[in-house]
Amino acid sequence: MSILNNKNSTRNLYNRTALDWVRDQPLSLSDFTARPFVLEICEPINQLRVLDLGCGEGYCSRELCRRGATQVYGIDLSQGMIEAARLQESKDTLGIEYEVGCATNLQQFGDGKIDLVVAVFLFNYLTIAQTQECMTEVARVLRPGGRFVFSVPHPSFPYMREPSYPFYFQVEGTGYFSKRDWQFPGRIWKRDGSWLNVQLIHKTLEDYFNALNIAGFNTLPILKELHVTPEHVAIDEAFFSPLLDTPLHLAVQVSK
Repeated sequence: MSILNNKNSTRNLYNRTALDWVRDQPLSLSDFTARPFVLEICEPINQLRVLDLGCGEGYCSRELCRRGATQVYGIDLSQGMIEAARLQESKDTLGIEYEVGCATNLQQFGDGKIDLVVAVFLFNYLTIAQTQECMTEVARVLRPGGRFVFSVPHPSFPYMREPSYPFYFQVEGTGYFSKRDWQFPGRIWKRDGSWLNVQLIHKTLEDYFNALNIAGFNTLPILKELHVTPEHVAIDEAFFSPLLDTPLHLAVQVSK
């Protein structure tokens, strides 16, 4: 469907489902196929000031802190997600600062104050224009030489398989170019058999790299196409094998 008010749509979705996302170990598909690789790309993290955009209930924020970040800030649009993150912080105090905020307006951070900005599956909730606004803000708050690491669903993934277990976006046929900025529902499963409702505002590869260019990132990005590995299949064949040889996610690192 075309976009009406995606901020309200996203906020409402995650306010309703925040507690479903809380976990202290890998559980959802992308906890295995994406987040470990994104965190690896973020290294070295030790002694860095890190901003986690779209932090959700803090899963990656906590891991960034445990890997040695001197300070982690978590920002999310959803009050429910931030409350869940703060609850985890109260149980295991790591010194992470969580706040409700918008990724397209980071006025609470001064120019050049952050060493590493991380955005794990944030941009699939933003339009092309919002993605450009966010990346421009990221470039502003990063120090010279600072890094920006983000992951998104692989733009081709929704068009390569029917909506089915254990991960899909329901894009309703073709439209890789014609349905840019359209919002589609999706589901991603957990290994316990439950699922999480997710959303996709479709963008092409060109859209992402144009946004980086407009924001002022002019170094060559490092790009990883993330997918199911033999190690994943060895853990749980029934869960991972339906997605074998399918591009699931993109991870990108670019320096200021």
